[in-house]
This record gives sequence, C-alpha cells and structure tokens, in this order.
Amino acid sequence: MNRYTIEVKVIPRAKKISVRQDNGLLKVYLTAPPLDDKANSQLIDVLSEYLDVPKRCIKIVKGHKSRNKVVEVLIR
Repeated sequence: MNRYTIEVKVIPRAKKISVRQDNGLLKVYLTAPPLDDKANSQLIDVLSEYLDVPKRCIKIVKGHKSRNKVVEVLIR
C-alpha cells in the first residue's frame, strides 16, 4: 500500500462543490459549514469521489480546524 500526502485548501460554504488544482495545491469548495466537523466530513466524501478511492483510505492528518489541511491517501 502506498501513502500519499496532499495539501488541501478548503473553502466552506461555497455555492457548489468543486475541486481545482492551483500550483500544486488542491482547492476544494464545499457547501457544508465549518461547524461540527461537517466540512471535514464532506471533504472526505468529495476527495473519495475525486480520487476514486474508498472513504476509509482518506485521513486528515493536519489542520482539522484550519482551512489549510494535509490529507493522507492510501492507495493499493
């Protein structure tokens, strides 16, 4: 199993969900608010679909309460 880390910038309360790459940084626009872990949960859902990996293979390792996060992805 290979482990990759991705730097992600989260933009909560966006009008629509989207993922964009910007100079090696992944910008993820989420409709969920940054309350009660809703945005983090939606981030994992969106990245799972975007990267085509199961949700259990994605983990936020840094920045749980920040817009700038480091996410670990396990790929077989």
